[in-house]
Amino acid sequence: MPTPRSRARRRRDTGHRLTHDIDVRVASASADGAPYPVPLSFDWDGEALLVATPTDSPTGRNLAATRTVQPGLGHTRDVSMIEGEVEVLEIDALPQERGDRFVAHTGFGPSPSSQLRSSRGDPLAPATPYRWFRAWREVNEMPGRELMRDGRWAV
Repeated sequence: MPTPRSRARRRRDTGHRLTHDIDVRVASASADGAPYPVPLSFDWDGEALLVATPTDSPTGRNLAATRTVQPGLGHTRDVSMIEGEVEVLEIDALPQERGDRFVAHTGFGPSPSSQLRSSRGDPLAPATPYRWFRAWREVNEMPGRELMRDGRWAV
């Protein structure tokens, strides 16, 4: 088993993933508590994760109803679990430059320059109603594992 990383190192590793990873596993739950995990593309702006999903999908309904989410970022042996509140934004409520940043980072949606649809879908196109939602390595790293609370780094 590798030596546990320091909290400072784990923060740097988490920051790197937030900046460079494209997909996150989003766990949401219905109002009656039925869990629903799904992978979604995301962008991190330094303060919040931004995801887009169809309004009428189970995830879209869950996030809008409960306003809570638990994304898991990374791989099984090096995952950062995030608990957060969700801000629901209608698709046209997000500033164009923020939507373009999301598209540039994820490759999901229209190209900022050509406005071509990608094969993965188009959260900015009106054909499918979408909404925007902002919102452990090894067991030896479990003690002191909390790196961020209420949107602030604890390290």
